Amino acid sequence: MADLPGYSEEDQSHGKNQVAGYKRKSWKYSAVRKDGSFHYVHRTPFGNYSFISLDATPNPGPKRPYNFFGIVNEEQMNELLLLAKESNQSNHTIWFGHYTTSTILSPSPGIRTIMSSATAYLCGHLHTLGGLMPVLHTRHLHGTLELEVGDWKDNRRYRIFAFDHDLFSFADLTFGKWPVVLITNPKPLLYTCAGHEPLERLLHSTHIRILAFSVSSIAFITVKIDGVNLGHATHLSGPIFILKWNPRTYSNGTHDIEVTVQDSAGRIKRAHHTFSVQENIHLAFDPLASFVLLTDHCLLGRVLFVLIVLIQLAILITYRYLAYPELKEPPGFMKLTSFSLHVLSKINTFYYFVLLLTVYTVLGPWFFGEIIDGKLGYCFSFGMFVDGHFLQGSLTFISGILQLVFFNIPLMAYLCWSLLQRCFGHSLRSHLHQGKYLKTVPVHLLMLLLYIWQVYSCYFLQVTYGTLAVFFSPLRTWLTLLTPVLVRRVWTLNSAAFGTFMVQLKSHLSS
Repeated sequence: MADLPGYSEEDQSHGKNQVAGYKRKSWKYSAVRKDGSFHYVHRTPFGNYSFISLDATPNPGPKRPYNFFGIVNEEQMNELLLLAKESNQSNHTIWFGHYTTSTILSPSPGIRTIMSSATAYLCGHLHTLGGLMPVLHTRHLHGTLELEVGDWKDNRRYRIFAFDHDLFSFADLTFGKWPVVLITNPKPLLYTCAGHEPLERLLHSTHIRILAFSVSSIAFITVKIDGVNLGHATHLSGPIFILKWNPRTYSNGTHDIEVTVQDSAGRIKRAHHTFSVQENIHLAFDPLASFVLLTDHCLLGRVLFVLIVLIQLAILITYRYLAYPELKEPPGFMKLTSFSLHVLSKINTFYYFVLLLTVYTVLGPWFFGEIIDGKLGYCFSFGMFVDGHFLQGSLTFISGILQLVFFNIPLMAYLCWSLLQRCFGHSLRSHLHQGKYLKTVPVHLLMLLLYIWQVYSCYFLQVTYGTLAVFFSPLRTWLTLLTPVLVRRVWTLNSAAFGTFMVQLKSHLSS
């Protein structure tokens, strides 16, 4: 029917600057040959069916991973609203695009509201989450179905769908596996759309209808409902097979239909689903799939990023101005943790380092490099400046969360622990030789692993955004080089700097 140029998983990224290079290749397989969002109307004697392309590719399009979220601006939203209005006279409207609605940044009223009159939105991008969720389907608040399909590149997954008397049905399939089967009547209860489909037609239908394809001729089709064999479906025309039935026999509750198709080469395929001819019965989608497809992940990332930063800053600044702790009883884990935060916050070198690192993670440029092919730009937590454009933050917030959780905060905790060892009067060598290897060595090993992760992030930066990005990356390269210097400072700092804290600990431990 149509394609979205530049959306192939085989492409390096899906920004509009990459689209031009692949347009000629992708148009080879396109029936519509249009770029961007567009409206295609399929006209039949029994009505019109609208298909609206949703193009949410960032413009300009940054390299991976910062092209993970799509962007629809105000102008594009107005264009899509006009396309949606154009489709109002059609029997049904199907939207299709690359990104899930949960990974599209759009202004108010939001992309889901614009497509609320559609029967379904067909998309990819997340596919099956690497096999963790083979079925990623859900329903929007206004009733529109959102249906992810598995990827073509690695798994050769594709989808067929049909309108049978204006009832929508579909099947997700693997290329090369025959026969192909789609039960169009009765349709699956899970995917009924009361606001978009004439569901009453189920109760008045006269035949079970099945679409069956194969590279060989279809030998027979057997139909069962609730385990009872109803007989063999007969060929009507093309890929359509029918079997007479009385839907009123199944007027109460839910029922299971199973279709078995065998072709002349002996290949067998079974298809089954739950259906109901009652209009007031519904099935719920997988809650996890609904969370993945309905949550605004960009907003969630922003909120979590800000919360983590505020909590870290609040702890740091609070301990800076709290009075020195008084240890009146044997200190447990919590007491020692609080004590170590006092030490970190009251020694200027470490306090200002952690404070500035946290603030810089929020406000400072992370790196300067080739964000898109041939174009240099700056990357911040809140977005990117490149080629005279500002791309609002999306995956940058999630990247910031990873930086905070897997390096900045662990580094702060490691500094606190190391400073506590110094307050106990230990040096780097003595604390390793005190006989508590199971308590000290794992701490160093864990920090070493996180440091290796930080080093790897520098390598990833070089591979993705070029050598220039490595040299001009305060949050990656510079921090990686500065960390060993800071850790060395902890263990070589004059003991006099710990005087007050050492006196408190020793006086308490000796009492």
